[in-house]
Amino acid sequence: MATSEIRDSTRTELLEKVRKHDYGKYLLKASIEKIRGFITEDINFEFPVTALIGPNGSGKSAVLGAAGCAYKPVKPSMFFPKSTVGDESMSGWRVEYELIDKQLNPRQTVKRTSNFRQAKWVRGDVADREVLFFGIERTVPAGEKTRYKQLMRSTYVHSLPLEPLAAGVVRQVEHILGKSVAAYRATRYGHDDTFLVGNAGTNQYSEFHFGAGESSIIRMVTKIEQAPENSLILIEEIENGLHPVATRRMVEYLIDVASRKSIQTIFTTHSDYALSPLPNEAIWASIDGKLQQGKLSVEALRAVAGRVDKKLAVFVEDVFAKTWVDTILRETLGADYDQVEVHAVHGDGNAVKTHRGHMTNPTVQFKSLCVIDGDSQQQEDRDAGIIRLPGTQPELTVFEGIQNRLDRDLAILTVSCQRPPDAQGQVHRVIEEIARTNRDPHLLFNQIGIAIGFIPEPIVRGAFLALWVRANQEFCTDLATRARALIEA
Repeated sequence: MATSEIRDSTRTELLEKVRKHDYGKYLLKASIEKIRGFITEDINFEFPVTALIGPNGSGKSAVLGAAGCAYKPVKPSMFFPKSTVGDESMSGWRVEYELIDKQLNPRQTVKRTSNFRQAKWVRGDVADREVLFFGIERTVPAGEKTRYKQLMRSTYVHSLPLEPLAAGVVRQVEHILGKSVAAYRATRYGHDDTFLVGNAGTNQYSEFHFGAGESSIIRMVTKIEQAPENSLILIEEIENGLHPVATRRMVEYLIDVASRKSIQTIFTTHSDYALSPLPNEAIWASIDGKLQQGKLSVEALRAVAGRVDKKLAVFVEDVFAKTWVDTILRETLGADYDQVEVHAVHGDGNAVKTHRGHMTNPTVQFKSLCVIDGDSQQQEDRDAGIIRLPGTQPELTVFEGIQNRLDRDLAILTVSCQRPPDAQGQVHRVIEEIARTNRDPHLLFNQIGIAIGFIPEPIVRGAFLALWVRANQEFCTDLATRARALIEA
């Protein structure tokens, strides 16, 4: 997956802008007292672009709709219509909001509520804000949309001109799609609609022959560029109809819009590519009626939701711990390693909570373990399958473990780092120098890789971890034994 083009400084500036309440209008928080499967769950919008992730049916759209209902243009029945059959339990549905609205109160946040009582939705003194909602139907091909059917009739005569797309729209669409749309045109159609015409070389073609993603991106970008500052954008399944790279670029565009126009966006997704430009604060997972903040891969989401095809899931708190535990089990389990998945779930508390939840859930068909870092505030409980890694700071523990064995492991380490045997002296000097100068252990393996010849960090990290496993057989064998017992249970 390619690295996002959004700079850390941009993410930091936007996080700080929210913390300072530096918006004319902004949805800060939604407290869901009761909606569908959610009871007393809060979501904080700490970043102006928020991703809602989770398995199908987990409630992502409910959270999206609950957020939109904070404002007048979004009617609650749009997301939460009541059927006379099957919806008897909607009584008591309620959401409380904390908003920034400088027109209503220039100094303090504003509180509002939406609740369902006496068979209808009630909202008191609802706040106003421009809201744009892009649902799944946006990617329905133009040829399948009823409103365009008359364009297919040979008797139809269209007299309105074809006009070029706005220059700003062209620039943004081209960056997202990676193709030129400078020669594309649009014409007004019906009461408040447009119809697109594309161009490839000397060939002109109508929107009936567009890709669904191409058409939806042009329309979304056009509306977003026309939207006033401080608007709210709601998008269902942002990746729908898009190549993964275009999905990532679409999210980058929304971050750019947040910077340029103070626009807030909330979207649902199943795509890891949509998450890559975002900080952890911007990502919320909806799982079994609970909302959990932090970046999770789609694979980790499957495991947290109890949908794993393997016999054992191991939950850890971050990517380095995942790599460390993966290396231990790969080196010690042999053929049984094929029955294990290791998942980083963003935080030791989340790892322990997810593991304990699986232990008490009779519907989960696989076993689980939890491996916490040595500096975790969580309690080790080996009887409950919660194991603590050795040492304190993880990267530093592995680094120092190998540094102390350089007299016997230097040759293997050098070759494992893809350096020739005669580079052992250089590798030794670099390790000793970085041991003296490093201030952030998270950067140790990256710094070593650069200093010994621009070797990628994963290669250096893997070399250190493989040697650490060989040097710490007692811990590794114990972990493998516990894993194998669960696999064979």
